[in-house]
Amino acid sequence: MAKHCEICGKEPVKAAKRTFSNKQIVHTQEPNLQSVKVNVNGTVKRIMVCTSCLRAGKVQKAV
Repeated sequence: MAKHCEICGKEPVKAAKRTFSNKQIVHTQEPNLQSVKVNVNGTVKRIMVCTSCLRAGKVQKAV
């Protein structure tokens, strides 16, 4: 399963930590994705949506 939001397209990004000795440690920051049942064209589908889209009301949950 892909790690991206179906609504806004938010994806994992690479970030670098720098230690005191100036070593670089690369890690990934992943979006907070939730699996949600959504009405899409009259049918109920389960999609991955980030929490910022859920809080903004960009998605209508299925009952």
